[in-house]
Amino acid sequence: MIFNSLPFLIFLPLCLLLYYALPHRYRWGFMLLASYIFYGCWKVEYLGLIAFSTIVDYSVGRFLESSEHQFKRKLALTASIFTNLGLLFFFKYFNWFLEDVANPLGFIPDNAYSYWKQHFNILLPVGISFYTFQTLGYTIDVYKKQVQAERNIFKFALFVSYFPQLVAGPIERFKHLKTQLFTHHSFTYENLQHGGRFMLYGLFIKMCVADNIANTVDQVFNDISSFDSFQLLQTMLLFGVQIFSDFHGYSLIAIGVARLFGVQLMANFNSPYTSLSIREFWSRWHISLSIWFRDYIFIPIGGSRVNQVRWTINILIVFIVSGIWHGANFTFFAWGAIHGLAYIIEKFTWNRLRTDKLLIKLLKWTWTMSIVCIAWVFFRSDSIEVATQFLQHMISGSEGHSDLIFPSFAISFLGLLIVSDIVFRDNDVHTWLGKQRFIIRWSIYSFMIVSILGFAGTVNHPFIYFQF
Repeated sequence: MIFNSLPFLIFLPLCLLLYYALPHRYRWGFMLLASYIFYGCWKVEYLGLIAFSTIVDYSVGRFLESSEHQFKRKLALTASIFTNLGLLFFFKYFNWFLEDVANPLGFIPDNAYSYWKQHFNILLPVGISFYTFQTLGYTIDVYKKQVQAERNIFKFALFVSYFPQLVAGPIERFKHLKTQLFTHHSFTYENLQHGGRFMLYGLFIKMCVADNIANTVDQVFNDISSFDSFQLLQTMLLFGVQIFSDFHGYSLIAIGVARLFGVQLMANFNSPYTSLSIREFWSRWHISLSIWFRDYIFIPIGGSRVNQVRWTINILIVFIVSGIWHGANFTFFAWGAIHGLAYIIEKFTWNRLRTDKLLIKLLKWTWTMSIVCIAWVFFRSDSIEVATQFLQHMISGSEGHSDLIFPSFAISFLGLLIVSDIVFRDNDVHTWLGKQRFIIRWSIYSFMIVSILGFAGTVNHPFIYFQF
């Protein structure tokens, strides 16, 4: 079940009606059931994976809180880490490891590899990267005694599977989400208004911007040699907009849905394409993941409290792991490495420049967006070879023989997205709309609704981050 589908448009109002109709003491149990139904509509047998992760981390959390024996506590935490990352590796990376690493290097015989490919097909469970990191963060926090372990396994199960953010985040902390999930919430106009605004804007940028761009991007990446350098440059920029509007749209809808039930999820984006450095970009793009890597990987391996050589290694580790987290392909490794190297270069060069002059700001912005967009080529490509071919054709001034098909009306939506993202920098759509006059506010609502109904992408593309 996805947010921009008819089943969800039936599922959500039904959930709201039943949630607020039930006595408070039954609501969290109902939300757990609803979350499992939500996920089970995709592939019911993979509910067992969520249940297994829940049982493991619940048990580890209880043990960590009850034990003072440091060695046993470390063993329990290690068990949680290996279990979660083991599941993630098997379902997300094992096929890739066999195909691109083990078989080419001769680690497994060709007949064994062929047998595996013929008889086993490991389907990536939707959202596994997100709920795995969420539960792993919980056990680490309990180990550090930053939170108390949840005593009720079913309440912990709701934290793991809460459906608004289950599939693609934001990746929440237990201490932030726990209280909200079990607090008594009343149905209020404020929550309805707040959630509705986020959902409407999220659906607009997903269905009217991202989905209309997707067809053009797919067209080019499927046949790179047919397009000239300028068309490839356009496509590179368009994909940057596509993935932003696609993932930002999902995050806004998730935040909006949760707000309808009185829960405030953390913001996941804050105008990342206005950034003046790669460091700032990652403080504004996929914020919950950036914070997770900072708190659970970068700081534990030394963070910035080390010499410059070790700091450089730490930065590269974090960015490469971040790239690998996104997918089982060397392209994601390259994507993370590009960001890491750019981050390091900035540390010793660009960050020394003052930013109080317009020209310096323009140079920094151009540098940042150039790195981000070039890295997006690797992110989007099926292989390193495809990414290299794309960049070579784009830079070499090659000629093409195909026209770039891009809906003319989508240019208007693209312009609106860019303008609105600048307006919403360090702000949000709910706050901004709340300051507008009634006639302006409802004109904007009407425009987005009509646009979604009349100009949504002809193909309903899945949310890009569902594959991670």
